[in-house]
Amino acid sequence: MKFMTTWSVQPGALKEAVGRFIATQGKPPAGATLVNRWHSADCSGGFTLIESDNPAAVYEAAAIWADLLDINTSLVIEDAAAGPILAKIYKD
Repeated sequence: MKFMTTWSVQPGALKEAVGRFIATQGKPPAGATLVNRWHSADCSGGFTLIESDNPAAVYEAAAIWADLLDINTSLVIEDAAAGPILAKIYKD
């Protein structure tokens, strides 16, 4: 399963968040694989795509940063999976 996380840095937390990111490279915990990460151009937040079959690992990945970031995580699917479902549901 793929999980898309949007995150924004809490007010006053940028320096500490940057320090933690540099120290850990933002690696997710065991059971979660980082697919990619994107940072907004203004350093205020970004997006992370994680792959995992273990929702607890995704929860842990968010919990690690919850003291510095506001985090929203959604289970996502790709067009190739969504298309056939939508075609089945929304037939003429």
